Amino acid sequence: MNLELIKAFGRDESGAVTVDWVVLTAALVGLGLAVISVISGGMETLSGEISTSLTDMDPLEDPFGTATPTPTPTP
Repeated sequence: MNLELIKAFGRDESGAVTVDWVVLTAALVGLGLAVISVISGGMETLSGEISTSLTDMDPLEDPFGTATPTPTPTP
């Protein structure tokens, strides 16, 4: 009786699909983590540049950043 149960267990393929999905999901999670690690450095640099731009801007003098520099007269 036990031998038949073991043979039936060996022929059963219902768990194979689950293993495929687990492997596929793990691959997608790994790919997502790799993308995040590559992008995070650029995002940190970009956020620093935006922070610097916002800190240097004076909204009372030129709220929309449209001021053009005055040309220097040539003698």
